[in-house]
Parts: sequence; C-alpha cells; structure tokens
Amino acid sequence: MDAFLKLGTRGSPLALVQARQAATSLEVAHHWLDGRVEIVAITTSGDKITDRPLAEVGGKALWTKELDQALLAGDTHGSVHSLKDVEASRPASLAIAAVLPRADVRDRLIGADSLDALPQGARVGTSSPRRAAQLLRQRPDLAILPIRGNLDTRLAKLEAGDFDATLLAAAGLNRLGRARVGTPMSVDVMLPAPGQGAIAIECRSEDGDTLSKLARIDHPTTHAEVRAERAFARALGGTCHSPVGALAICHDGAVHLRAEILSEDGKERVADEAHFAIGDDKPPAKLAKAMLASAPESIRRLFG
Repeated sequence: MDAFLKLGTRGSPLALVQARQAATSLEVAHHWLDGRVEIVAITTSGDKITDRPLAEVGGKALWTKELDQALLAGDTHGSVHSLKDVEASRPASLAIAAVLPRADVRDRLIGADSLDALPQGARVGTSSPRRAAQLLRQRPDLAILPIRGNLDTRLAKLEAGDFDATLLAAAGLNRLGRARVGTPMSVDVMLPAPGQGAIAIECRSEDGDTLSKLARIDHPTTHAEVRAERAFARALGGTCHSPVGALAICHDGAVHLRAEILSEDGKERVADEAHFAIGDDKPPAKLAKAMLASAPESIRRLFG
C-alpha cells in the first residue's frame, strides 16, 4: 500500500510509540486506511552517543539533526518529536505544523516515595541540568550522577544499584504502559521543561500540502501553551547547560506562564509569571529578559 505521508522519527521504543500515535491521529482525521502513514525510523547522533551527557557533545540538536536532513531532502514529509527535546530556535525552512493534545507534564521520582524519603547523600541519576538544579535546591546533600539510555536502560541501571533514584517524564512512562511507575512530582516543586509532555510534528515551511494535512490533527490549546514556553526559552538564549523550567496554561482566551531559571547547584533561583493573549510571543520574551536582568551572575552566565 502506498503511503500518503512519511513521518520520520527516532528509533527508540518511546519515539516509535509517539510516531504511531501521530500516524493514527492522521489516519483517523483523514479517514485513511491503516498504514497510509508510514513510519520511517532514523538513528540520530543522540542515539549513537550514550556515554556522555548530551549537553557536553552538542545538546538537543543531536536529537534533531538527522531527522531535519531527511525532511529537507524530501525523504520524509514530517518529523515527529518529543517537543521538550527540540531546540527553541529552529531553521526557518521548518515549521511546527501540529501539536497533539498534551499528556502529563510532570516528572516522576523512581526509587523513593518522595524527595524527603531519599537517604542522606543518595545518588540520583539525571543528565538534565534542570532536574539536577531543582533537586539540589530541595536537597543539596544529594549526589547527582549522569545517566543516559532509553527508559528500560535507565530502569535497569536503577535496579542494578547504580543509582538510588532517578527522574523520568510521566508522559513517556504513560505512553510506554508504565503509568504506575514512580511518584509524580508536583509542578510547584519541579516545574517541567518547556514543551514537556507534548508531541509535535514538523514539516517543511513551504510544503503547503503537508501543512494542510497536519493541521487537521493540531490541538490549538496545547500548541498555544508550548508556543509560549518556547518563546520564553528562545528569548533566554540558553543551551542544554541552562536549568530552565516553564509551564503555560491557557484559560479563557489567555495564557498564564510560570517560569524559573536556576544556578547549576540550585542555590540561586529566579521565578516569575505572566498573563497575556494567546499567540503573542512578546510577553514571554519580555518575561525572560526581565528575569535575566534580575538574576545573579551564577545564573546569567548560563544564558546567552
């Protein structure tokens, strides 16, 4: 059966589940037969480099580079991404054409029922500067150690005793049928990464046909929320070394954006919020610049 659309994705178990979710949404929305959307698995640099934190070897671009190349070469019509893993600044030749309804935005702590339950000096595996800073802000005694690999690899390392605990995105656990794994962390304790819990589909900016097809599955509320979070992150000029949390919620035609930036050790933190109209990128950018202006040097040096 010839495909109507080809969607590129990473080849990890979670990425393939997310791509199939996007494909099924398209087939249902367009009344296409099952299989009309083809999943094209692509190995990315981030999948090949498993022994170092991505922040040390290229950051989020290592998740997107090969997918972008296939898309721009015309080998695929779109790319399916976990949006928290996509750089806030993207090439003008690419456009986020659709965002699926957002899943649980929270992190889950695995290995203990709460942060307070972790023993003194517990070893927590995470390669996320945001999670590391947020953890150390609550528990400066913790030993933060890098951890890489897919969900099963990380859980296996925890089971083997390499770590006392780790943190994983609730959305990914749920999508892989692990809804009962771990303890959800309140967003008041651990504000999520910009775009966390959202699946996005990118296509070529000038590909009007694909833009139109993907628009059928776009969830406007989620799209507006992640757009605000990404506008905030983009204005910060941060990198994968920059601890930043942001969560936007749409209500009654407006966006409420909560955000925080931290020092690497979590000792310093600047938090603020803003309310603004849906689709207006200026207030999130203004918020980012105001927060940076008031931040101590330990935070400002981590952003552009």
